[in-house]
Amino acid sequence: MKILVVEDNVKLAQELVELLNDEGYITECVSNVSSGIDKVGVYQYQLMILDLNLPDGSGLRVLKRVRESGNDIGVLIVTARDNIDDKITGLNLGADDYVTKPFHKAELLARVKSIIRRRNSGGSNTILVNDIKIDTMSANVLVNDKSINLTKKEFDLLLYFVYNKNRVVTKESIAEHLWGDDIDQSDSFDFIYNHIKNLRKKISKAGGKNSIQSIYGMGYKLLEL
Repeated sequence: MKILVVEDNVKLAQELVELLNDEGYITECVSNVSSGIDKVGVYQYQLMILDLNLPDGSGLRVLKRVRESGNDIGVLIVTARDNIDDKITGLNLGADDYVTKPFHKAELLARVKSIIRRRNSGGSNTILVNDIKIDTMSANVLVNDKSINLTKKEFDLLLYFVYNKNRVVTKESIAEHLWGDDIDQSDSFDFIYNHIKNLRKKISKAGGKNSIQSIYGMGYKLLEL
């Protein structure tokens, strides 16, 4: 799960990245409007934490550009406590929620999880696809009511397939989603094949159907059977 933080306060940005990384998210950070627009235009994120007071303008410009482009990324805006107009404008432009400075880390984290949960599973912590049942809060996965033990990467990979069910996802998009910018250091996608092979093996061992299909020359697809 990838999150983009758009925040110009270096100390706060570092704290947010560490907090989110500790929760298992892949987190990237930029410090101004133009970089925020560039990032969401090139990479795929599930959520953006957007400060509105940025050195080259209002973060609302990022939000407006994102929504005009049809990007449905979740957006949590960060505002000053007394700036009610920006809060209202942000929500009207399509932000999912807001948090005011100063805020407790636990509050921000709860709002992040709430947005992701609402967007990906209709407000429920449980996702059911074919014979696979996933609890997104506990990271527990059942196949035919049998619990299977997945690594963190395997769990994130399964969620990525589920959130993109019936759509072809390329090896490049999988790598970029699971490893973020660090993927640029790799010259091979063999590790993706190995993760997918292990995930399929664990699902099959529990009696599950092989719903993760290889699409020759394109990538992979999880079929909703």
